[in-house]
Amino acid sequence: MAVGIGIRPGTDRERIVHAVASVVGDLTIVCLATHERRATEPAVRAAAASFGVPVIAFSAEQLAEVDVAHSSERVSAAVGTASVAEAAALLAGGGELVRGRTIVDGIVVAAASAQRSELIRWARSIMHSNVIFSSCEADRN
Repeated sequence: MAVGIGIRPGTDRERIVHAVASVVGDLTIVCLATHERRATEPAVRAAAASFGVPVIAFSAEQLAEVDVAHSSERVSAAVGTASVAEAAALLAGGGELVRGRTIVDGIVVAAASAQRSELIRWARSIMHSNVIFSSCEADRN
């Protein structure tokens, strides 16, 4: 599963790990995906390291191009896109949404099937910083 997360600045690793595990359960996680503003937060990187996966970051413009079931005007005003978790999961995974937008302890989590194995393999191969910024046009197709 490609897991999309939406968090507020300063959210701690334990809360992120708990929220993701609560929503995803025993499904295999291949990456965490989020807005580029949050991808470099230490807690996001630490949560990804806990799962042994990379963080894939998307710009607000990339996230805004994705059709999602749930959108938020508040999120749009804050970060420039109406969806972070669902849109990031769908972009990173390339498959169907398996777990829709779910809020656990203030953290928004969504998961999509990981059909984009080439992107995930590439992300893992350059995981030295464990944050990968997806700005390539090919990544969106």
